Amino acid sequence: MTRKPRIADVAQLAGVSTATVSRALSHPERVEGITRSRVLEAVAATGYRVNAAARDLRSRRARAITLLAPNLANTFFSRIVAAVQDVAGSAGLVVQVSDSQVEAARLAVIGSDGRTDGILLLDGAVDPAIVAGWAVPVVMVCEWQEGMDLCCFGTDNIGGIGQAVDHLAGLGHRRIAYLGGPAGNVLSAARAEGYEAAMRRIGLTVAATDRLPGDFTMRSGAAAAGRWAASPDRATAMVCASDESAIGFVSECDRMGIACPRDVSVVGFDDIEFSDRFIPPLTTVHQPRDLLGRRAATLLVEALTGGGPLRPGRRMLPSRLIVRGSTAAPS
Repeated sequence: MTRKPRIADVAQLAGVSTATVSRALSHPERVEGITRSRVLEAVAATGYRVNAAARDLRSRRARAITLLAPNLANTFFSRIVAAVQDVAGSAGLVVQVSDSQVEAARLAVIGSDGRTDGILLLDGAVDPAIVAGWAVPVVMVCEWQEGMDLCCFGTDNIGGIGQAVDHLAGLGHRRIAYLGGPAGNVLSAARAEGYEAAMRRIGLTVAATDRLPGDFTMRSGAAAAGRWAASPDRATAMVCASDESAIGFVSECDRMGIACPRDVSVVGFDDIEFSDRFIPPLTTVHQPRDLLGRRAATLLVEALTGGGPLRPGRRMLPSRLIVRGSTAAPS
C-alpha cells in the first residue's frame, strides 16, 4: 500500500526544511514569495494534506467563533446568525450561538477558556470589564460600548429614525409620537436622539405624552398602545424603535377598534422577516442584517487567519426607509 505523503516529502521536493514547510502553510505571510511558491507546488505534487486536528491541538485553536446576542427569541437576529454561519463555515470555523442574558453567569470565561477563537458581540450591555478580559479578538455588531476601543459594525440609527419622521411629516402629520427601547441601551439612545433631532429640524414640538417607554418587544408595544389610546389629545402617528414593538402596538390598537393607518400611522425599525406580511404591511427602517452579519464575520475571520489586527472604530452602513401600508395621511 502506498504510504501517505509526509511533511518531510514536501520539504525534500521543495528543497527547504520541514520548519519552512510548516511556516509556509500556517503563516504564509512570514515566508518569502518564491520559497512559498515552491512549497505550495511541492504540496500539490505530493498530495500532502495538513492534519488540521493535530495542528489545531498544538496551536490551541478551537476553530470556532462565538456569537453572543441578547434575547435570541427576538426574530431580528435570525438573518445575522445565518450570514455569520455562512462566512465562518466557508473558512472552516464552527459558530457557537449563545444568549448573553442566559449565559450571564459565565460570560467572563467565554472569551478565555480556549473554546473559541473570537467573539461577535451583539450586546452592548455586557460589562466592559468582562469584555476587556477576553483573550480573543472581538467584533461588536449592531451595538457598541461607549469608551471602549473596539471594532464595531452597525447601521445609521439616528438617520434611519430621521427618515421615518420626515416621511410622516411629509404625509401631513403634525403630532408624531415615539415608542422607545430599553433604558440604558445604546440603540435606544441613538434612535431617541434621531427622533428628537428630526422633530426639531422640521419645527415640530414633542409633548410629554408623545414619548412612550418600551423595550423592543411586542408586549411593550401593546402596553404603549393602551397608554396612547387613553390620551385625550393623542398623536396621529407613532414611530417605534423596533418592528416587534410596532407590531404589538398595531395589534393592540386593532383589538381596541382603532385602525392602522386610518386612525394612526405606525413606523417600525429593523424590517424583520414578517414585517411585510403583517396586516397592514409595516412601514419600517430597513437594516441590512445579512450584510451586517457578513461584513462583521469577515472582519473577524480575517483577523483570525493572518489578515492583521482588528482596527478599532465604528463602521456604519446606511439605513433605508421602506414605505408600506401602515402609514397614510391623517384622516
